[in-house]
This record gives sequence, structure tokens and C-alpha cells, in this order.
Amino acid sequence: MKDFKALIQTGEYDFLRKEEKLGRNLILLGLGGSYAYGTYQENSDIDFRGIALNRPSDLLGLTSFEQYEDDNTDTVIYSFNKMVKLLLECNPNTCEILGLEEEQYLIKTGLGQELLDRKALFLSKRAAKSFGGYAGAQLRRLQNAIARDALPQQERERHILNSVRNALEDFERRYGGFSKGNIHLYIDKAENPELETEIFVDASCRHMPLRDYENMWSVMHNVVKDYDKIGKRNRKKDDNHLNKHAMHLIRLFMMAVDILEKGEIITCRRQELDLLLKIRSGGFLREDKTFVPEFYDILEDYEKRLEKASRESRLPDNPDMEKVEEFVEYVNRKAIEGDYLEGNTWY
Repeated sequence: MKDFKALIQTGEYDFLRKEEKLGRNLILLGLGGSYAYGTYQENSDIDFRGIALNRPSDLLGLTSFEQYEDDNTDTVIYSFNKMVKLLLECNPNTCEILGLEEEQYLIKTGLGQELLDRKALFLSKRAAKSFGGYAGAQLRRLQNAIARDALPQQERERHILNSVRNALEDFERRYGGFSKGNIHLYIDKAENPELETEIFVDASCRHMPLRDYENMWSVMHNVVKDYDKIGKRNRKKDDNHLNKHAMHLIRLFMMAVDILEKGEIITCRRQELDLLLKIRSGGFLREDKTFVPEFYDILEDYEKRLEKASRESRLPDNPDMEKVEEFVEYVNRKAIEGDYLEGNTWY
């Protein structure tokens, strides 16, 4: 295992100390990605995720801070207030930071520990929908990748159409349908000379908010983009994408089941590493780029477990907002008064 604590002391990570929004405001920094899950390989990217307090000027003045990203080091730091909102929705990409093993935290102040001690505040049956949604998107990417290599062009186009329609069902649930217009997707003879058939759209709308309109088209664009970008460069890259999508699909189900059955966030999947690494290394992938039946049996089992866990979970339907608000006010008051500096030794 790499010495990550030594790594963040190098000049490449000076932004952690020098950036005004971070520095002494950082209360938690931990591993992200494959190093967090335990599924890393020799050439895996290093990702860090963290939480920083909102500054007094963010809370009382005119400045604002939601997140800080350093693309060079794949580091993302969320503001405390934004993190709380994401945690309340059991957002898979952010609640991971509350489920790391002790040695996977590189910075943990007193307030950081208090947040970890209260992580149960944010757990609810919302996890079934949030993790299920992410898993569904992962499954569509997986299906798209398989279809790209295994099906004739006309059948692939029908597959993309079904994926787009499925994605729009999510949009309708989120935005309340197309009451201010309509959209019709269908396949016809291609105008693109490189295709035999292609997807066409007839759409009209009236008085639709611009942001909703943009979101609707973004949903469809992302499905097509995910489909097209998988495996464009070489065969080995194709296989790696397929196996990675398949592994993360199962991992998301594992985490969701833990939350709903046990009330625990377990990011590092030590007990299931053999299975996850077998998927990651291509142990279930055939030469024709389809998966063996055993993989789909595993997937079906986790789908059933998630459905059962969602019905029987002892977690509340929604977080106790009174307790959450009390904790948020407690933390932000300390941020304003500067009380958090005591014991903040990392800086």
C-alpha cells in the first residue's frame, strides 16, 4: 500500500494547505475510488475525497463554497453544507467517505470525528432509490457496452433507443412528466451514410423551464455518449471497461444492502474482494464480450436482496431532519466562532 499521508505532504498537494477554502477548514480527507474500495490494481488512479467547513463569509456574508476540485490530483473537497445535502439523499459517491477504514483517513479533525460518529443520522430508506439509481445507470452502461460489440448495427440502434427511453422514465419520475410538451423517439432509415437505421426524435414543448429542457436533453445525450465512448480505442480497453462496469454494478448493490440491512456504510469491501476482483479481472467475461450466466445469477441475487432489504429495513423512510439541523447548526456555529481550531493539528 502506498504512503498516502506522505503523498499529501508533497508540493503537488500544496493546495490542501494554501487554498483559502481548505487549509484549516478541512475536517476530513480520505481515499476515494479503487483504493477506497480495496479493488485497486498496480496502475490504479489515486483519488482523494474530503470535507471542509464553510467559512464565516459563506454562512453570513456574500461568498459561497460548494466544492473544490483539483483535476491534476483527482481530489474533490465538498463544503460541509453541500455534503450534508448529499448525505441526506444517500448519494453513493459521497456517503462513501463516512464508511472508510481507520487507516484510509488521511486527515480527521475533532469535528470530522463527530461527523463520523453521527453518520447514522443520514441513513434512511432513500438508499434503495439512490443506490438503485446508480446501479441502474451502471447496468445500462454495461448493457450498452455489450450491445456495441455483440449486435448488428440495426439491433444496436434499437438497444440504444430502449436505453434512452428507460432513462427518460427516470426523468419523468423526477420532473413530473412532459405536461408542457411531448417527445417521440423512433427508428427509421438512416440519414447518416455510415448507418443503416438511426434514432430520430419529434419533439415540441411550451413554456418549459430552460433548466428542465437542458436536463431532459442531457439525459439522452449521456446515454448515447456512454454507449459510444466505451471501447473506442482498443480491444483490451473494451474488456477493461466492461469488467470495471460489471464490478461497480455489484459493488453498489453490496453497499446498498449493507446500509438497509445493517445500518452500516462499508466502503472497503474486504469480505467480497475475491468476487469483485474476479469480475474486475475478466473472470466472468466471454470472448464474445458477453457475461457467463453465473454473473447474471449473482446480479439477480443482489437485486432480490436489495428489494427485500428495502421492504424490511428498520431504517426510517427519511432522516430525522430536526436532529440533522441541530447538528448542522452546531458545526456551523463552531465554524463561525472558530472553536474548531482547537485540536485541529493536521494543519
